[in-house]
Amino acid sequence: MPPSFSPSRVAVVGGGPAGLMAAETLARGGVQVDLFDAMPSVGRKFLLAGKGGLNITHAEPLDAFQGRYGSRRDVIAPLLDDFGPTALRAWTEALGVRTFVGTSGRVFPEEMKAAPLLRAWLTRLREAGVRFHVRHRWCGWADDGQLRFQTPEGELRYRAEATVLALGGGSWARLGSDGAWVPLLQARGVAVAALEPANCGFVASSPRVAPAPGWSEHFRSRHAGQPLKSVAMGLAGAPGAMRAGEAMISDDGIEGGLVYALSAPIRECIKAEGSATLLIDLVPGRPLERVRREVAHPRGARSLASHLQSRVGIAGLRMALLRECLPDEVMAKPDRLAEAIKALPLRLVAPRPLDEAISSAGGVPFEALDGGLMIRALPGVFCAGEMLDWEAPTGGYLLTACLATGRRAGEGVLGWLAGR
Repeated sequence: MPPSFSPSRVAVVGGGPAGLMAAETLARGGVQVDLFDAMPSVGRKFLLAGKGGLNITHAEPLDAFQGRYGSRRDVIAPLLDDFGPTALRAWTEALGVRTFVGTSGRVFPEEMKAAPLLRAWLTRLREAGVRFHVRHRWCGWADDGQLRFQTPEGELRYRAEATVLALGGGSWARLGSDGAWVPLLQARGVAVAALEPANCGFVASSPRVAPAPGWSEHFRSRHAGQPLKSVAMGLAGAPGAMRAGEAMISDDGIEGGLVYALSAPIRECIKAEGSATLLIDLVPGRPLERVRREVAHPRGARSLASHLQSRVGIAGLRMALLRECLPDEVMAKPDRLAEAIKALPLRLVAPRPLDEAISSAGGVPFEALDGGLMIRALPGVFCAGEMLDWEAPTGGYLLTACLATGRRAGEGVLGWLAGR
């Protein structure tokens, strides 16, 4: 027989932000918590996400904040009412980590790093009695209902009175979020929406090489890796104003903050229609009529590139994008060229692979859960974090909702145990 732990009250499986918050909530509620993680240490994705500056949450009004969760707003909003941006900042500062609001409205710790926050958090959890078990990969349930873990010493079984699963989505597998839990839940009759990339880059289809995907070799070799700054983007056929920001040209397409913010509608459009058209405003500070006048201005002996640089500020990567995406006959017609400068069509044909995405969509649907995030088909088993079926853009929205779901799952376990 494989070895077993002495029975304890609650197991939390997954040591990311959602699992750690569930463990904190449970320990505060007076139960013994054992937290298991497959990696050699907890919080690895959290640490990497904060490497360039940990974006904790966002300071915009709560109504706008809740709107960032798209079709899942109605189910995420009540969680944020309980533990939203304001409560998260207070919680962070109670750990001894002061925060500030950046010029974009994003909220950061003063030191900008994730490591000090994680160290203080783990200290608090250990002091509360949470026991950590790393290098324990969850393998589902044994026939008698015990949790099965693969460890360096072999299989271990653990009997829990309740379990919180906080196993992440399907992106960044090297840090533990590999989606291996999906078939384990499906085998127990739990519906799981397919995991898909979110906050991701996309493969382009340049007219210069179509129908093959990607850029022409001439464009790729000169511009892959270059930032496209101070532009605006929108999805053709979608309502709403163009979003201002930045993007990055990749080897075969485009990525970066602006693209991530539009990734959900772009992905869904590709699924429905086979491709999506991204519109890029190369000069968002100039109205179309002004651009028309400047482009139509006589250029004499000057080249088109020199003319556009002097009259409209189009040069370098912007000029290269125009040549890459527009046929020669459009480049030769001032009216159509001006329209393209304000709404350059870039055809996107596929998201980049799931493991490259910042986050993932899909997972356990909220319809399969009760109000405490317990799986209806598996009494005593709760879910939290990115393994739930929701998505949000970067900017603090992902972390805030992960923490809010972790807290709700912990509260759900406490309520369920009390009612037994």
